[in-house]
Amino acid sequence: MTSKRQTVLDTIDKNRDKAIQFLQKMVSIPSVTGDEAAIQAFVSDYMNKIGLDVDMWETDWEELKKHPGYRPVDRGYEGRPNIVGTRKGAGGGRSLLLNGHTDVIPVGNGEGWSDNPWSAAIKDGRIYGRGSCDMKSGVASHILAVEFLKEAGVELKGDVYINVVIDEEVSGHGTLDTVIRGYKADAGISGETSDLAVQPACIGRIWFQIDVQGKPAGIQQRYLGISAIDLGNKIVKAVQELEDHRVATVRHPLYPNALDSLPCIIGSFQAGNYPSAFPASAVLKGSIGTVPGEDHEGVKQSLVDKIAEVAAQDEWMRDHPPVVRFVGYDAQASEIPRDHPIVELLSETYRSVAGKDPVISGRQGAADTRFLNEYGATPTVIFGPGSTAVMHANDEYVSIDDYMTAIKVMALCIMDWCGAQE
Repeated sequence: MTSKRQTVLDTIDKNRDKAIQFLQKMVSIPSVTGDEAAIQAFVSDYMNKIGLDVDMWETDWEELKKHPGYRPVDRGYEGRPNIVGTRKGAGGGRSLLLNGHTDVIPVGNGEGWSDNPWSAAIKDGRIYGRGSCDMKSGVASHILAVEFLKEAGVELKGDVYINVVIDEEVSGHGTLDTVIRGYKADAGISGETSDLAVQPACIGRIWFQIDVQGKPAGIQQRYLGISAIDLGNKIVKAVQELEDHRVATVRHPLYPNALDSLPCIIGSFQAGNYPSAFPASAVLKGSIGTVPGEDHEGVKQSLVDKIAEVAAQDEWMRDHPPVVRFVGYDAQASEIPRDHPIVELLSETYRSVAGKDPVISGRQGAADTRFLNEYGATPTVIFGPGSTAVMHANDEYVSIDDYMTAIKVMALCIMDWCGAQE
């Protein structure tokens, strides 16, 4: 390993405590989607302090609605800025965009947590707290990689953009608006949860709602009615059959375990409105996972067709068909070639830092890479220290060792991709 690369790694090791404290501070700032102002202010101030040119702006909701990648959301973006911190290179190198989000899912009142969800407590080599895994550790690894490169005296040839966005958990519009604002690079790295696997692909996710109408009746003469619960159970079975079919027929080389990669489930079933009243209506909500290469709209149609098929077999639903609607989260699957130069460089860099081959896989979750790949002319790979298995979970955590490894891999990858001045 060259002396310059060793100097970078030594600088990161020397700053281990600082890196841990930085992530703890990020985790300790509550940032549930819609309430991202405080965390974005902290990130912006920090990037200013380490000498980056910081662009911080609020999304124009009306303009965003005109873009084909827009998906309907319930609230706008006032007080919820996106950020790009730029480290300009000297010229002659390739540019790199590092993407990540700071919004996190709700914690309720902390039910099911062993500690305060914002504690950022350290235990058994892990930092705990909402967002530690998904994905403040990924964002922190980007910021600190750039900072520690500078501290190690590395001058880059190409430009580096650190893109820190909001609203990922609901829509991904923060990254979409980054594209609309004109940011692009020769390649990108998303710090989403990957367990340090190199992931050229992510699945898509389609949320849906099925409204079921039964036949009302009084509770004493309930035998004259048709229960929406009974009808809904037939819908649940139909959705399970659709999953079984998809798992048996849909294939992608980065997703060898189709059962894990293609969930098609009813996640919410609400029927009736009173304990002592006949349940004449029901609302079922669920989601479908897709893999790159699938016809996104065609997958939606397959659900519509399946529900129509089961309705046609039921005497009541034949004349009172369930209504299928696609509402809420709607993200397309996305991928870049496995042999793309950014994928190969990231893999080589991980190998040099960790001393073992990386896992090359597809992320079993949606990611903002879809906007960078589809609309931003920035082929983007996923690599982050968090584990997809514990994201959104109670007692969410990230391994400190994985976090430090991610900082090292990111720093050397930036150095090699952008080029370092001699």
